[in-house]
Amino acid sequence: MINNRFSTVSGVLLVVAALAAPAAPASPAEAMFNAELLVCNSCHGEKGIPKDATIPVIWGQQENFLLKQLRDFQSGNRNVEVMAWMANNLSPTELGLAAAYFAKKSWPARTAGAASSSPPAGVAVCQICHQQNFVGGLPAPRLAGQSYEYLVEAMRRYAEGERTNNTDMVNLMKAISPAEREAMARYMSGL
Repeated sequence: MINNRFSTVSGVLLVVAALAAPAAPASPAEAMFNAELLVCNSCHGEKGIPKDATIPVIWGQQENFLLKQLRDFQSGNRNVEVMAWMANNLSPTELGLAAAYFAKKSWPARTAGAASSSPPAGVAVCQICHQQNFVGGLPAPRLAGQSYEYLVEAMRRYAEGERTNNTDMVNLMKAISPAEREAMARYMSGL
């Protein structure tokens, strides 16, 4: 009787431990590649919260968006020196694996600033691509919860032609005043 209970309890504990253990990478190569991606934490944060507010959250971001940005860094269509270096050290296959790796992570919980009680004028046009509540989707990345500093700087760079890897964004941001861009950034960062 005692042996049966011991076996049952031991079996249950073994199953629980197996289910609670983190999933192992599919192969040694995948494990090595995932370890290489840890360097991204230097800027983008160990738990997905960037160390500098001007750096975007990439954990939980749309895979297609991440892949496009990595390809743009690699081709020179987007100019950030450290990211160009990182992307140029990845093969086309590894670019896809990196995008998938970060897309599968959960969007990090952050202490968001207080959002405006009502959306600022003109912000509805952003929802066409960035979706309701700015959570992103196939056509565009998530903006809700990105830092104010990152959002306002990204908008400024589009408006001033420093960032040109999306012509629609360049045209939209040029048509919006700096004050309107700041209000939009403050609103979206608080979501």
